Amino acid sequence: MADAANRYPQNVSGAFYVDDQCIDCDLCRETAPANFKRDDDGGHSYLYKQAESPEEEALCKEAMEGCPVEAIGNDGE
Repeated sequence: MADAANRYPQNVSGAFYVDDQCIDCDLCRETAPANFKRDDDGGHSYLYKQAESPEEEALCKEAMEGCPVEAIGNDGE
C-alpha cells in the first residue's frame, strides 16, 4: 500500500500520488497518460496532474489498482 509519507516530491498536490515503491513499470503512464509522467533522472513515475474529470479519475483508479507494487495512493483529498 502506498504511503503518503514516502510520496515523491514531483507529485502535484491532491488525492493521487506515487510513492518510493515505484519500479518504473510504465503501467500507470500507459493507463492514464494525461496524469502520470516519468522522472527520467529518478527512474520512476509521478503524478503531474490530478484527475480533472470522472474519466481521468477512473483511469487513475485503474492505474492504482493495477500497480504491481501498490506505489500509487489516493488520500481522497
